[in-house]
Amino acid sequence: MAVPVFVEFDPADSCSCGGCVQRRRTLQHARAVRDGGHPGAHGARRALVLVATAGTVLSSGVSGTGLAVALDGGGVAGPAGTPAPADVISATTPQGQVSGLYGGTGSGHGIVTAARTTRTLTRDQIIARAQRWISSQVPYNMHRYWSDGYRQDCSGFISMAWNLGGNQWTGSLAQYGVRIPKSELRPGDMLLFHNPANPGAGSHVTLFGGWTDSSRTRYIAYEQTRPHTVKRPTPYAYWSNSTRYVAYRYRGLADGGTPGGGTDTGTAAFPGAGYFGPGADNAYVTRLGRMLVERGGGRFYTSGPGPRWTAADRRATEAFQRAQGWTGAEADGIPGPSTWSYLVNGVGRDIGGSPSGGGGTAFPGTGWFRPGQSSGYVTSLGKRLVAKGFGRYYTSGPGPRWTEADRRNVEAFQRAQGWTGRDADGYPGPETWRRLFR
Repeated sequence: MAVPVFVEFDPADSCSCGGCVQRRRTLQHARAVRDGGHPGAHGARRALVLVATAGTVLSSGVSGTGLAVALDGGGVAGPAGTPAPADVISATTPQGQVSGLYGGTGSGHGIVTAARTTRTLTRDQIIARAQRWISSQVPYNMHRYWSDGYRQDCSGFISMAWNLGGNQWTGSLAQYGVRIPKSELRPGDMLLFHNPANPGAGSHVTLFGGWTDSSRTRYIAYEQTRPHTVKRPTPYAYWSNSTRYVAYRYRGLADGGTPGGGTDTGTAAFPGAGYFGPGADNAYVTRLGRMLVERGGGRFYTSGPGPRWTAADRRATEAFQRAQGWTGAEADGIPGPSTWSYLVNGVGRDIGGSPSGGGGTAFPGTGWFRPGQSSGYVTSLGKRLVAKGFGRYYTSGPGPRWTEADRRNVEAFQRAQGWTGRDADGYPGPETWRRLFR
């Protein structure tokens, strides 16, 4: 598969600030590359990062030039040892430029760095933001900006997913993250390859979406590439330059952001089919089993659920899948993204009845019982509450539209079971439903 190809970006040279004026003067007198001059002066595909400070152009250490090259996006010391301001960076690169949303002024000046723009996000929010571009199939374009203000290239995509205050590039994204080992990768982290010698030669960044197999040789990559944003299984770490990618975790992560925190099973993102099936032994199996028990699968377990995959996990998963009306490969007893999503979000039908087919009414899922929802499930719930003697808050109905009267009656029923706190919040869960309809 072809890797992303980045297009040469020629910065505008009409800026009148002191730094840019001095840069143009320097470039006019720069020596040829064959004589040791700076390649950027002659149109090579190379990063040129200028730090604007009091109109002074800083030394890059490249023979024959007085240009500054700051590929890590940090402050650079000037000729007299004066540090450049770390909060104002101008970067023009073969992958776009550091800029504000929608490109800002177009010059890349005055971009605030990570310490001032980091915003708190959960992993679910990062993945959800990335999924919006996937769903819209945002076209790859290094010079254009999507409706949300982010540049339509790989680094603009990560800037968007991490909700940064502006558009970054592969040479500056690392400052917004904390470096982590491969073993700590979780959905929402990024895999970054920045080629400082020639940023246009292979530099790329992807968003990690979870492992696809237990060997951790492939993962789901969310990435901005030609022709548009994609989500696909990808060899770790990428199709090319694999050993040069570095994993980073967003600094502003709200859930499980500390490296070394162990396996994070709190995210709603599906971890990958490789975590389930014969031989699997991990925390995701435990979580799957517990969710299945909550949805009526407890009868399949004689012990547990636990981290080691057993026939009980397979049978309970298959029963849940069949309860949704799925057949064939969709009900093979191995959870896929849809099964996981239904369980995590409490939607769909519960595992109903005994193996022989008897039993009560299956719980339809928590999503049906919320403000604004209207369905036959709400009517059935209300009628059952009345029949059980818990309908005193109804002044009319019950009916199909969820109301505060429904919530208060459910709460009264839950408190009658001896439950308190979140267990008696007025919203039916699997156990409330089971006790009402048994």
